[in-house]
Amino acid sequence: MNILKILSDEIIGFLGIGPLLDMYKSGNYSSLHTLDGILSVIGPLIPFLLIVEIIRSLLYRRFRMDDYRIGMLTYVFNRFTSTFLSLAAVSFCISLLEKYALIKTTFSWYWLIYGYIIWEFSHFIYHYLAHKVRLLWCLHSTHHAPQAMNLSVTYAHFFLEGPYADVVRTSICILLGVNPALLFFIMFVDGTWGAFIHVGENILQDGRLGFLQRIILTPSHHRVHHAKNPLYMDTNFCNLLNIWDRAFGTLQPEKKEIPPQYGITREMKPNHFLDAYFGEIGALIKDVKNAPGIKNKLLYLVMPPGWSHTGDHKTASAMKAAYVTSQQEGNPETDSTS
Repeated sequence: MNILKILSDEIIGFLGIGPLLDMYKSGNYSSLHTLDGILSVIGPLIPFLLIVEIIRSLLYRRFRMDDYRIGMLTYVFNRFTSTFLSLAAVSFCISLLEKYALIKTTFSWYWLIYGYIIWEFSHFIYHYLAHKVRLLWCLHSTHHAPQAMNLSVTYAHFFLEGPYADVVRTSICILLGVNPALLFFIMFVDGTWGAFIHVGENILQDGRLGFLQRIILTPSHHRVHHAKNPLYMDTNFCNLLNIWDRAFGTLQPEKKEIPPQYGITREMKPNHFLDAYFGEIGALIKDVKNAPGIKNKLLYLVMPPGWSHTGDHKTASAMKAAYVTSQQEGNPETDSTS
């Protein structure tokens, strides 16, 4: 295949404009009256905003290639390693578990509300485990490695994280009766919003979105989630609806006096693709190798990141507790948990 054709197909695929080009070439726009047609119009939104974000940063002389390196290199790498894995995982879970669903639902507005609440619950479970189980953190940490927030971060994922996330989320949703067609629609909506909340300050300086801050998870909430500040760690696990973060006490608004510091707490080479992609796996292998006894070796796999067999834990919970204690001792009237 001609190299220019390959490059052209990759650009079209990244921008998500293939269906629109097909409509233009055929002259048949009747599909815009269908759900698939409408979704094909919405699809290019995030890539378009990413381009706008880069252009604005260039115009205001804020552009740094390092800020986009991990996200874009990860996108390219994953294109060759996990193109079909997530779709296959979703299809497998649906075919295996649909007959065991507790209830049956349809693609309707009232079941959409139910389905979205269940989807957010399943997303919370997957996301919480990805932060609390060391082995799963190895899959998720690539997404937290970038040291700046921008739309390219939405592409920064270890290639096995997508299939893992989809197995957990799809299994829960199908068993609780979410209609497969409805599930795919929810996935698209949630994926689009989940990409948008990574928008950087070059497009949206204040990510709180006014009154929406009280109702949904905003870019501000997700900037907090990506921060390594002790107060912010392991918070805001939901994607759009904040109902489960409220229920489980993990909702954390951004504090103006505590600007987010992005990245992970492990010392790593700044904006280094291989370290971002494989660094946590290497660190886990090292800890397991050096741990005494089979029990400690296994515990390193399942305990939270930062757990140590010596008792000198550097987990997010331990770091946050130490920070809150220091704040209270320094200023007893300061509420550091709200």
